[in-house]
Amino acid sequence: MLFFRFELERRSIRSPEDFLPPYRAAAAELGLTGAEPASKTFEGWFYEGRRPQRAFRPIIVKMLGYSIEVLWTEVPEGVSPDFLPLVGTSPTAHHAEPGMDMSEMKRSGEMAVRRARQYVLHTDRERLGDNTVPLLHDQVARLVRDYPRVPLSALWDDLLDAQDQVIFNLETGKHRPSQLSDLNFMAAVLSFLVAKGFNDMEDREQARTMSLLAAAFAKDAEHPGLMALVHGLQSLVEYWADRPGDALFYAQKGSALSSDLNGTVGLWLLGLQARAAAILGDEETVRLANREATDRRGSVVLDDLDQLGGLLTYSGEKQTYYTVEAEALLGHGDADLAAQAELAVQGFSDPANPNWAFGDLAGAQCNLALVLLHSGEVDGAAEAIRPVLDLPPTYRNNGIIVSAQRVRQALMTSGARTAVAARDLREEIAVFPPRRPALPAGTQR
Repeated sequence: MLFFRFELERRSIRSPEDFLPPYRAAAAELGLTGAEPASKTFEGWFYEGRRPQRAFRPIIVKMLGYSIEVLWTEVPEGVSPDFLPLVGTSPTAHHAEPGMDMSEMKRSGEMAVRRARQYVLHTDRERLGDNTVPLLHDQVARLVRDYPRVPLSALWDDLLDAQDQVIFNLETGKHRPSQLSDLNFMAAVLSFLVAKGFNDMEDREQARTMSLLAAAFAKDAEHPGLMALVHGLQSLVEYWADRPGDALFYAQKGSALSSDLNGTVGLWLLGLQARAAAILGDEETVRLANREATDRRGSVVLDDLDQLGGLLTYSGEKQTYYTVEAEALLGHGDADLAAQAELAVQGFSDPANPNWAFGDLAGAQCNLALVLLHSGEVDGAAEAIRPVLDLPPTYRNNGIIVSAQRVRQALMTSGARTAVAARDLREEIAVFPPRRPALPAGTQR
């Protein structure tokens, strides 16, 4: 006898008339209509053991609480089956049928992975086992990869949870000595990302505090590249806070640590120096920093930070973007620089590129608009910044807003400021929220 028939008889269901009422109730709960079996169809299932067609399966599973595979399992005569029902999840979650909605399949799969990860992390709370560190590594790698590609609201909770898990394992002291360096490295990276998140939300005091925590973890991990990277983050925070002197100080401090390193962190710190010096009007420092970064690009050997990618690597596309920004901040706008600015935008035009980042794309587009304005091309500037002004609110982080406001400021001082196109663009940027948080209300922590 099939378990399907066994379970129905246990519930005193032996006919289509008995079967249909609870079946209809299950269908209503799922919002499915039209898939109602005829009497002969039910009898084929019940007496002949025929497997139901796909349209009926999710409703049967919902009604009886067991998967189709379990329901269509033979039960030896005289044996009481002990199959486990599906509990606390969608009845179809673990048994994706061909033709199911792909997004639903992914969503249910992600839930299963999350539950399994939490189980491992929970069971290892009393003793940091061999499973925990690799799981945390995977979490950190995903967050590093996703941070520049999605709105902060999509990963903020996961980021804070991962940081909490790593710090908890450091606090308990239940790790082996060989695991300490790994935990400090992950804590530094996660604190780096959290600090960047606060900066994107324009909460600079929290960003500064968290960057100090990242620096402490990087020092405990004895990782010079990560220590230099955190100084770069501190420079970045001050740069967007319009404190270029402090931004230059931190970038130079990080450069001193990274001078003997072969990864891209040293190049990023040179780019940060050039941008900060440009705001200060120090053209010589801009030229020297950009020239050194160009010379060092050919001898880069990707290190462990570069392998993680995301914000921890400084791609060629990003180097072009930084170079253009420094020149634009100096007020330059010739044809060669405009071509380089176009190249920077093109470098971030393909989301399939692993180095793609929505913030870098928007920054490159604002820089192109600035360069064109410096050469008097108001219409070209309006076209360049259009995609930035059309960004959904959740993508408008602090850096993007500041970059857009720079274009507005340039419009106010440009020789074409009285032109109709310039006035219209200036007014449109003015209503681009100057203090729009990267997280929607209710998700900030």
